[in-house]
Formats: sequence, C-alpha cells, structure tokens
Amino acid sequence: MDCGRCGTCCTAPDIGTLNKPLGIRCAHLGDDWLCGIYGKRPAVCRGYRPDEICTRIAAPTLEERVEKYLELFSLKQREPSLYRNDLSDSSPSDNSP
Repeated sequence: MDCGRCGTCCTAPDIGTLNKPLGIRCAHLGDDWLCGIYGKRPAVCRGYRPDEICTRIAAPTLEERVEKYLELFSLKQREPSLYRNDLSDSSPSDNSP
C-alpha cells in the first residue's frame, strides 16, 4: 500500500521526541502533506507505514480521520479545543498553475 499523503500519521499520534501532543498537527507537516524534516525525522516517524488502519480511518477531512484514529485506539485528548487547530484542510490540493 502506498502512502495517501492524508496527514493523519503526522497529526493523530503523539510524538514525544518532537514534543507533539496527541491530535495536534505536527509543525513539520507541510501544506503539500509532506514532512519538512523527512531526512532527519525521528525513528518513530520512520516506522510509520501505510497499512489497513489507513483504510479503516479513511474520511474526507483530516479532522474526521484523526477522530476515527483516536476512536479506534480509544485515545482521548486533554485539550479538545487545540485539536481543531490547523485541521481545516480536507486533503492535499494541487496548486499547480
């Protein structure tokens, strides 16, 4: 399975080595849905691989995908209001001229 560049693995889980809380978009996730520090990303990020979970949490928006991910793993966020920040993009957009 190829990565669908949906941004969920860079948003839903917490990434301690980057001080990224659960459900908050990683500061290194670019508008193109690619990692801005890909070459030097932490080991936990290097371990992410597209799998059946991607199919199970598929949804039209990043917010919905993250909610499904959190629900799937019975995870709760401490600050639900923070969760909504930067989740308005539904999918990568092609800004090509």
